[in-house]
Amino acid sequence: MSPRWEPNPHTRRGNHVVHHLHAHLVFVTKYRHEVFDNEMLARCEEIMRDVCESFGAELREFDGEGDHVHLLVHYPPKIALSKLVNSLKGVSSRYLRAEYTGRIDPAGTGSVFWSPSYFAGSCGGAPLSSVKDYIENQKRPA
Repeated sequence: MSPRWEPNPHTRRGNHVVHHLHAHLVFVTKYRHEVFDNEMLARCEEIMRDVCESFGAELREFDGEGDHVHLLVHYPPKIALSKLVNSLKGVSSRYLRAEYTGRIDPAGTGSVFWSPSYFAGSCGGAPLSSVKDYIENQKRPA
């Protein structure tokens, strides 16, 4: 490792890559129906943690309210974020609908648990202005 690099326990390494990728994800229930309680949120977190592990990702933070959940996911660059989101929503929907049928079905969401849309934001590391300045100040050969 180059002496310019300070060891960071959160930076992950592969054979040909060093990465530190985080995404803030927000999933909303269909029609924003408030179906979550504390027990159901805990189960949703457990399911999503398992899905992340199966992708080689790590669920760093999870919380939510009655109609939505927030996730902070640390993921490797080989994963397409859209595929991870699709799996997180699909698997959690199947499990939650099966385990909480009496709570979800009356909400009138039909056969769908999550809204088809979601929020994904990159986060972590230096502010964009610092990265921009760093790139602008590279010594380009003449």
